[in-house]
Amino acid sequence: MTVIYIGNPILRDVSEKVEVFDDELRQFVKELSKTMYVEDGVGLAAPQVAISQRLFVYDPGDGLRVVVNPEILFRSDEKVKIEEGCLSIPGIYADVVRPASVRIRYQDEYGHYHEDDLTDYPARIVQHETDHLDGILFVDYLSSAKRAILKPKLDQIIKESVG
Repeated sequence: MTVIYIGNPILRDVSEKVEVFDDELRQFVKELSKTMYVEDGVGLAAPQVAISQRLFVYDPGDGLRVVVNPEILFRSDEKVKIEEGCLSIPGIYADVVRPASVRIRYQDEYGHYHEDDLTDYPARIVQHETDHLDGILFVDYLSSAKRAILKPKLDQIIKESVG
């Protein structure tokens, strides 16, 4: 399983809802998780491996979590600025302002529903990965000045990914 980079149009698509919860899906989750750990990531969304499905895995440091068909039900008014990076945008890091906490409703790889209230690092990861399912990348939150500074690096990544 290979991580795709910015410039690949799949990363800008809105992913399809997962409808079938079977052994094939669970095998995909295992492979996605393995890829996340091999790439030294804390989260990995299906679109990042060229699968346009509403699914991601993440590990905030205390174990793997599987999130299918997520909905963010609540975002706190309190915002925090934290540096983010992305496996699909290697070598680029920037401060991003996001809500400090969220409430998320999702399914696991068996189709069971869950709701979690998340704060701090887990909330940050879930927002970043949910964005991937909507075709949004963390660089989209940056000011035009910051994007202009990063443009040469981003253009190089895009050039290399497109071939």
